[in-house]
Amino acid sequence: MKIVIINGSARKGNTLTAINAFIKGASEKNEIEIIEPDKLNIAPCKGCGVCQCSKGCVDKDDTNPTIDKIAAADMILFATPVYWWGGMSAQLKLIIDKCYCRGLQLKNKKVGTIVVGGSPVDSIQYELIDKQFDCMAKYLSWDMLFKKSYYATARDELEKNKDSMNELEGGIGKNL
Repeated sequence: MKIVIINGSARKGNTLTAINAFIKGASEKNEIEIIEPDKLNIAPCKGCGVCQCSKGCVDKDDTNPTIDKIAAADMILFATPVYWWGGMSAQLKLIIDKCYCRGLQLKNKKVGTIVVGGSPVDSIQYELIDKQFDCMAKYLSWDMLFKKSYYATARDELEKNKDSMNELEGGIGKNL
């Protein structure tokens, strides 16, 4: 299976730790590519409608090559830190917004989410992010394979949580 991971974090912290654990488990049987939005030149969606949700974006930047990779994937993993008490990162949201230009080609994908935040996972911010993905999944007929949230504040805290690391690598990654 071809998996595209969209890393919504610009830092090398707990979100990247979660992604790396997932990759360690999933890479044996799958082809994996990571998209790092903070390293791309992508203008925000202007809502111009020229793309008609299928033709690609008119912006002459990294949008179309990036969305080509996502559309070609069998599975998309969205990974994000929690930003400003209740939202996914701006980097991840930018990519999601630009997916509009090929939205019809993103139907019926296998999808997973990893959300890492500095509050306990029963806090509302995780629920808010999950609901955003639930809306997208319903609209695009996604097969939501997993939605995982992790609590970690210090930069290396997730890495020290052996249960979480085992879940990401052995429970989720290896079972794809």
